[in-house]
Amino acid sequence: MAYPDYEFTRHHLEVRPGIRMHYLDEGPRDGEVVVMLHGNPSWSYYWRTLVAGLSDRYRCIVPDHVGMGLSDKPDDYLASSPRYDYTLQSRVDDLEALLRHAGVDDATPVTLAVHDWGGMIGFGWALAHAAQVKRLVILNTAAFPMPPAKAMPWQIALGRDYFVGEVVIRAFNAFSAGASYQGVERKMPAGVRRAYVAPYDSWKNRIATIRFMQDIPLSPKDKAWPLLEAAGKALPSFADRPAFIGWGLKDFVFDQHFLERFRADLPQAEVHAFEDAGHYVLEDKHEVLVPAIRAFLDRHPL
Repeated sequence: MAYPDYEFTRHHLEVRPGIRMHYLDEGPRDGEVVVMLHGNPSWSYYWRTLVAGLSDRYRCIVPDHVGMGLSDKPDDYLASSPRYDYTLQSRVDDLEALLRHAGVDDATPVTLAVHDWGGMIGFGWALAHAAQVKRLVILNTAAFPMPPAKAMPWQIALGRDYFVGEVVIRAFNAFSAGASYQGVERKMPAGVRRAYVAPYDSWKNRIATIRFMQDIPLSPKDKAWPLLEAAGKALPSFADRPAFIGWGLKDFVFDQHFLERFRADLPQAEVHAFEDAGHYVLEDKHEVLVPAIRAFLDRHPL
């Protein structure tokens, strides 16, 4: 299938036995590395405008997390073969494997660009690679537990229900389809909306969209909590790196409470907040954000 404005070379890595991860690797091999990490329920397609805007000079490495986009979508039943454990730690381990495969070793400087779950994955990886992380690009995401003042959105609570959420999201693609409408303030063109939801075209292929929601760490009882708590405690230690924050203020999940936490922990960050943009802030504001991010990277060479 062809996807609008996604004319990139597609790469695959067997990130675990029998499980292939799809990723983009665009730009010069000797360019400064920018790792772009998407969330749920999107995929690397989210980053297409930024890849196009940077890849003449910067090396853009953009994975589809397992179960998402053009990556394999294995089951997680105990008897499945291959089997995948849809947890935050698995995501961090996959990113480690991909970057090693791409030749990004401990001595390679990296710019982390993160959105949605990409923040938790990226900053989880950064716990063991802090010295490599030289710049940050942060778009409507989190790298810490939910702020105390933030109320739990009912959509997230529904998705975490192991019966109702499973049926609604996996039977009707409710989360991916809904996000393509509710995640933007500027209506997506029909072809773009179809591209967002295309990878999630069956009960089987929607497994990661529900497992991501079920893995959201809300308390110490949740499996991902220790990793996310550690990432949150480490976040202020990145305050000495150049950071760019782009934020859609109409995001009903990653709202002003999350933005305020990033501002507090990264007080020197360059912040671009938009009253007329939603969760998919790159969809609403790519004409502004892509050149602004390019200028930010150019001003802070590695």
